[in-house]
Amino acid sequence: MKNSISYFALAIGLSGMMLFTSACDKEKEQAHMTVKMTDAPANYLAVNVDVIGVSIHTSNSGWIDLPVQAGIYDLLQLQNNVTVVLTNNVVVPLGKVSQMRLKLGPNNTIITTTGTYPLTIASGAESGLKINVNCDIVNNSNVVIVLDFDAGASVVENGAGDFSLKPVIKLHSVTQ
Repeated sequence: MKNSISYFALAIGLSGMMLFTSACDKEKEQAHMTVKMTDAPANYLAVNVDVIGVSIHTSNSGWIDLPVQAGIYDLLQLQNNVTVVLTNNVVVPLGKVSQMRLKLGPNNTIITTTGTYPLTIASGAESGLKINVNCDIVNNSNVVIVLDFDAGASVVENGAGDFSLKPVIKLHSVTQ
């Protein structure tokens, strides 16, 4: 009788260890993501955008805000394969990323030969500018997403030195 109780206790102990080990392996399943931004040429001296946030939408976790290197970036400095890192090597959950949001603040400006002007953004952009991504994040991957913020197509001159920003952002590349 003692032997059958000992075997039963041993079996329960081993089962518990297997469950614990399996749970630990699940915790190790992760990937890393870096988000960069670039631009194509435009006919201005500077187009400054105030980046305040980046978030992704995953199939398993919904919307996730990523830690971002917030700041004002001159898009015209990001030409000819020059990029700026917005998020760097951030741990993200596994799953399908369907969309990304780039959130801009209020300090957007344009510099022309006649001066510096504010770039107003439509109020609808407050939740973030949505970019379709559609990529799978798999275990131990290092995903790099490059966004192409087209300054030339994004700036609209409304007349009399009044400019607005209607962002045109494309997914330049996704590498794993």
